[in-house]
Amino acid sequence: MSERQDTGRQDAGRQDVHRQDGERPEPIRVMVVDDHPMWRDAVARDLAESGFDVVATAGDGDQAVRRAAAAAPDVLVLDLNLPGKPGVQVCKEVVGAEPRLRVLVLSASGEHADVLEAVKSGATGYLLKSASTEELRDAVRRTAAGDPVFTPGLAGLVLGEYRRLASEPAPAAGTDDPGAPRLTDRETEVLRLVAKGLSYKQIAERLVISHRTVQNHVQNTLGKLQLHNRVELVRYAIERGLDDA
Repeated sequence: MSERQDTGRQDAGRQDVHRQDGERPEPIRVMVVDDHPMWRDAVARDLAESGFDVVATAGDGDQAVRRAAAAAPDVLVLDLNLPGKPGVQVCKEVVGAEPRLRVLVLSASGEHADVLEAVKSGATGYLLKSASTEELRDAVRRTAAGDPVFTPGLAGLVLGEYRRLASEPAPAAGTDDPGAPRLTDRETEVLRLVAKGLSYKQIAERLVISHRTVQNHVQNTLGKLQLHNRVELVRYAIERGLDDA
């Protein structure tokens, strides 16, 4: 492997945004949860060798929830089929406890029901275990940035589910309150593009602003609307027709 290639691997796990002191950006903190030790160790090793900071691993659901709270990862790489507590329940609990935590499901199942259940539980992305190491590295990096990441063919399924959910009479808490905080024009613009399925990078390019600024607008919008994750945010936008605007 050339020096250039090796440097690329080491930089793969680092955050896109540089620290204010001018030093190299901090590595993305990752936790790997899988009940198969060989697979879990292999994924953790590959991510560590690619420059990510693997802060913890776990082999069952209860252990995953405890260790995630203690290790404070940026991204939880999560299998769905876990002993003790299923992956979707783990996802609900860890995201509920720390909304900024991103969950990337890494599963052998491509069943639509599993994908949709994971997304409803708060997962940011869903990748099949048939993915290559390079695809996994890219998925973890994009998940850390808040971009929805799905194995090809699943993204359309998830967007269709967003639209179905939006047709149900279940508005987000507080959004019908006349006294609810109002979004700025820029926050509304970002929300409209999120609802259309654009990644944060694509939104940044479209609006000619930084990736970090897009993230900040999304976090501010979540806080104002008392929502917890991108799933709820897209549902809110579609309910109000922002995806067709």
